[in-house]
Amino acid sequence: MNLASQVHVLVALLACLVSLCKAQERDYIVKEEQPENVRIGNLRKDLDLNLDPTIRLSSPLQFKPVYKTGDVPLVRVEANTGEIFTTNHRIDREKLCSGVFTEKRCYYEIEVAVLPDEIFRLVKIRFLIEDVNDNAPLFQSTVINISIPENTAINTRYPVPSAFDPDVGINGIQHYELVKSVNEFGLDIIETPEGDKWPQLIVQQNLDREQKDTFVMKIKVEDGGSPPKSSTAILQVTISDVNDNRPIFRDNELEVEVPENAQMGTSVAQLHATDADLGSNAQVHFSFSNQISSSTKRHFAINSSTGLITVKQPLDREVTPVHKLIVLASDGSSTPSRATVTVNVTDVNDNVPSIDTRYIINLVNGTVLLSENAPLNTKIALITVTDKDADLYGKVACYTDHDVPFRLKPVFNDQFLLETAAPLDYETTREYAIKIVASDRGTPPLNTSAMVLIKIKDENDNAPIFPQPEIQLSIPENNDPSTQLIKISATDADSGHNAEIIYTLGPDAPDGFNIDRRSGILSVGKRLDREKQERYSFTVMARDNGSTPLQSNVTVRLIVQDLNDNSPAFTHPEYNFYVPENLPLYGTVGLITVTDADAGDNAVITLSVLNGKDNFIIDPQTGVIKPNITFDREQQSSYTFMVKAVDAGQPPSSSYAKVTINVVDVNDNRPVFVIPSSNYSYDLVRTTTTPGSVVTRVFAIDNDTGMNAELQYSIISSIIVTSRVSPRGLFSIDKTTGNITLQEKIVLADVGLHRLVVKVKDLGQPESLHAIALVHLFVNDTVSNSTFIQEQLRKSMETPLDRNIGDNEITPQANGYVIVVIAIIAGTMTVILVIFVTALVRCRQTPRHKVVQKGKQSGEWVSPNQENRQIKKKKKRKKRSPKSLLLNLVTIDESKPEDPTHEHVNGTLDLPVELEEQTMGKYNWATTPTTFKPDSPDLAKHYKSASPQPTFQIKPETPVAPKKHHVIQELPLDNTFVVGCDSLSKCSSTSSDPYSVSECGCQGGFKTSGQIATRQEMALKPPHYGTLCGTGTARSHRIKINL
Repeated sequence: MNLASQVHVLVALLACLVSLCKAQERDYIVKEEQPENVRIGNLRKDLDLNLDPTIRLSSPLQFKPVYKTGDVPLVRVEANTGEIFTTNHRIDREKLCSGVFTEKRCYYEIEVAVLPDEIFRLVKIRFLIEDVNDNAPLFQSTVINISIPENTAINTRYPVPSAFDPDVGINGIQHYELVKSVNEFGLDIIETPEGDKWPQLIVQQNLDREQKDTFVMKIKVEDGGSPPKSSTAILQVTISDVNDNRPIFRDNELEVEVPENAQMGTSVAQLHATDADLGSNAQVHFSFSNQISSSTKRHFAINSSTGLITVKQPLDREVTPVHKLIVLASDGSSTPSRATVTVNVTDVNDNVPSIDTRYIINLVNGTVLLSENAPLNTKIALITVTDKDADLYGKVACYTDHDVPFRLKPVFNDQFLLETAAPLDYETTREYAIKIVASDRGTPPLNTSAMVLIKIKDENDNAPIFPQPEIQLSIPENNDPSTQLIKISATDADSGHNAEIIYTLGPDAPDGFNIDRRSGILSVGKRLDREKQERYSFTVMARDNGSTPLQSNVTVRLIVQDLNDNSPAFTHPEYNFYVPENLPLYGTVGLITVTDADAGDNAVITLSVLNGKDNFIIDPQTGVIKPNITFDREQQSSYTFMVKAVDAGQPPSSSYAKVTINVVDVNDNRPVFVIPSSNYSYDLVRTTTTPGSVVTRVFAIDNDTGMNAELQYSIISSIIVTSRVSPRGLFSIDKTTGNITLQEKIVLADVGLHRLVVKVKDLGQPESLHAIALVHLFVNDTVSNSTFIQEQLRKSMETPLDRNIGDNEITPQANGYVIVVIAIIAGTMTVILVIFVTALVRCRQTPRHKVVQKGKQSGEWVSPNQENRQIKKKKKRKKRSPKSLLLNLVTIDESKPEDPTHEHVNGTLDLPVELEEQTMGKYNWATTPTTFKPDSPDLAKHYKSASPQPTFQIKPETPVAPKKHHVIQELPLDNTFVVGCDSLSKCSSTSSDPYSVSECGCQGGFKTSGQIATRQEMALKPPHYGTLCGTGTARSHRIKINL
């Protein structure tokens, strides 16, 4: 694994939170002297590291041992599997645990970090080093000399210096034996409470120095290993002269305490021994046994005469806390006495605590390289503090000497993890020299310190910063391309490549803008037009050059300043306004909207009217047009003028628009009937007419326009004048065309003069206007008695529209008499008709044959009796009235109905007419009135086709003012249908029959044409009728003729 990988893994390892960091211990047993790659255990299995599948690891599981600096690793931990193996460095228990003589106290310890940080834990592993028999027991000297008095009793025991074996347990010394023995001596082994085995030489026979003063044997020592190891030494026994009493110690065992800082010469213990002998045999000499270690002999001295043990060299409790001294007291005899002095070296606070730093993050040139993005609790090093002193003097506190973003977290006794305690910032502090202080609890306390150098590695954690969040710019429009706007600059607190800034435009930047990547100079590469876009808002991005680049944005707001490069613009090149003709003076006609794409004073527009003849005024600012005149659509329907718009720019710009004001019609004109031209006219409806046939039509016009001129026709009442009964719905009217249609087959009861009251109304709003006309239809096969018809017309015109014709004139008895008379007359007329037809046939060759034939047809219903009666009545009437009667205008009084479906009409017809006997004639339709418009219908032809029978020609005198005048319009003068003859003398009779029809030429015309509507009416059978035609400039009227 390379250095970068190790650093990355270790940083990730130490980034775990405190709550996730666990300290554990694990013990293993390993035998010393194992070869390389001997498997000791599996840390992953032994720690039961079952990974939670829901935890996502930043890196694979890894085990990393944490060694002291300079340590020789005795074990190897596989990083991926956690398996533990021996290394090529031999584990030597005797070297590793020198001075430890019990089997279960020799440990080798290491710490292992479990990575990554999501499952981080620190494991302390203790290896109990199991002893193997790799050392043979050795005597301190290859020759052992023992002096034994010759008078020694049998079974007396003499100690033999013990051998030394650094192995322990069964691998230690287990057995002594004499290899080349003699009968005089035997060997026994005594085991001490501490487990030591001391050999003793036993005298088995009496000795005699004079016979033999020296015995040489070989002693063998053997351990319990498999195979056992052994060594030998020469045991030489010298027989000495007799000294019967040995010295006796007052205390065979003595335990004393000596402070470790005891000066040289300090008394440790005073031994006392006495000897019962006298003289020189009573002089006791003290000495250390050869069985004590050479180190102990170096630290202590014993006065051979007094037995005072003193400190020979400075003591160090931390090196050897207990010294075991074996003191021999000898009076010169061969068997000295033994006493054991145990010296416990007591602790004084003479050791400064030590600090051992084991780096979890690998060092680079003695310095920890730590990323500034390292998370909290990133583990840097394992700090172990020790103090060789004991008790309170060995209790050590560890801390950092000043405020740094690092802390020491305890994990084991006297072990701490150095970890990050706060976020790091390269830009604030780039390196730290952390002083770690360890202090004990002595009085005064002793302390030591160690330095940990940490360099913070810069990470790209700072985005470029703009000095302001928004940049405001302005530039006049129509600029030159490639104009530089501003130099944009940003700063980056990082260093190196992380601080190199590249400028780019954001995705919202419009076309035509550019920025230099390095310098940040913003420029525009096109001409700007404020009228197309006044404001630009886009972002400029500053991105650093880090491995993971960071960026920030600034908003650039550019305002394009206006120049007066646009003329005022009307929303339309031509305006058409529609105003009602009743718009008051200075009312609002309309609003002209003018825009100027410029801004400010360049967009301040003033309006004025050109060639308007002062008819209109316009508000120069708002554009509201008002009339300076009143309107009359019938006089002038439209006005046209020009409007000028000028802005306030320098120099000013102007434009023009055409304005047309159309005067919209108001419903201020009533409909006017054109057909019928007179209320006195009538049409013949033959009894053979088939239902559904158009029998006549009405036509009206309206000087208004639009809906105000849309007309609808209706029949509001109908009656049979001759029988004075209401018809049975015989006629109907088309409300749109005005065509009056026969609805049912004509029966005998339907014969007679029918009066239909026709109403025409416009569809104007808010109130409809209307007019009324009378339509007379004479239902019969021919017109034979015109006088009778004229009388019926007069009676119809004299009768109010809300009254039945003939009321209060004929009683029911008289009505019955009239019916009988009519029946007799009808029979008589039939006979006369037959005679008349025969006469016509005989006169067929006469020049006036056609005229006579026509006279027969027109007078087929005339009887002599009736003729005489009519003549008598006419004579009587001439006596009662002037020769020329006045034709009065029809005046109609109408009240509006409550029910829109039923129209109740009150009308008064006051029509005295002078009748001339020989003035019956025929309309002349040859001349078209000059008052017709070019596109008007030929009403004369219509009437000619609708009324084929001859008609009477009546020339009225100067009209007399009517007795009553009503507000409802009848037939206006301008709609009068004018007819007339050259003179009465020109009307010549074509028959000798005084009741036959005469012909005369009539002329008439209409001013305008209109639409026609229909409505159905009822009628009873009338007496015999004729058709009348009147001339004059006054309104035409329908008249009633009494037979």
